[in-house]
Amino acid sequence: MGTTAHASPPPDFAHLLVSADGPRGTLTLNRPEALNALSNEVMAEVIAACGWFDHQPDVRVVVVSGAGRAFSAGADLSAFLPATGDTPSPAGGRVPGDTGRLMADALERMAPVAIARLHGHVVGGGLVLAAACDLRVAADDVRFSIPEVDLGIPLAWGGIPRLVREIGPALTKELVMTCRPFGAAEAQAAGFLNRVVPVAELDAAVDELAEAVAARPRFAVLATKAHTNAVTSQMVGLSRSWGDAEGLAAGLRDDEGRAAREAYLERVRASKGTGRGG
Repeated sequence: MGTTAHASPPPDFAHLLVSADGPRGTLTLNRPEALNALSNEVMAEVIAACGWFDHQPDVRVVVVSGAGRAFSAGADLSAFLPATGDTPSPAGGRVPGDTGRLMADALERMAPVAIARLHGHVVGGGLVLAAACDLRVAADDVRFSIPEVDLGIPLAWGGIPRLVREIGPALTKELVMTCRPFGAAEAQAAGFLNRVVPVAELDAAVDELAEAVAARPRFAVLATKAHTNAVTSQMVGLSRSWGDAEGLAAGLRDDEGRAAREAYLERVRASKGTGRGG
């Protein structure tokens, strides 16, 4: 005789808020004081949360969001440093910077549909996290940027193939190489966003889309995600991103890149000192 699967309580995370209620779940980055920067610990928790959602028998859709003023300010620079006992990396013996790739892969492979709720700043690794989601809804004042090249490092974590998949190779090259910020209207025109709404309507728009997915039969919804991902994985070759961590490490060792990184961080500090946000 078969057994019936039962929902289990979420793990106790330090930097995430995770919940599931029937067909819907939430995964909220909860480092508002750091604009939800992605440290190794945060990324390891996202990986664990995706695994937990995979074992919730009713969940069809998970809303991925950031607490506070931003979705995510991108990678915490500590994510590129050697792991310590306090910040273990799921990447094991490889460069700890590879944790971001494992995080994005876990979110993309997660059985339920992931909807990114985007507001404030969506920067670098935070944009890769959003690209790993299946659907994306943004406030009309959201600000996207990919500053990695200004920091002297290549965009890693499978960011390049995911952007090529979503917006095409020419725009990917331009945005990554020039590091120019862009807004919600351009991101939607390029095909990156499903919906753009006024800030005050963001939660309602996300709820509407989440409910539209959650109301459908679970098997058909999850099979559609898996089938689409199987097709696109052959188009963009995400498996080749295994080597991203080595490129990241090389960029961190490069003298010109180091100088660029120091200049960039100095500009950020200066803008904060004058009250100009970055």
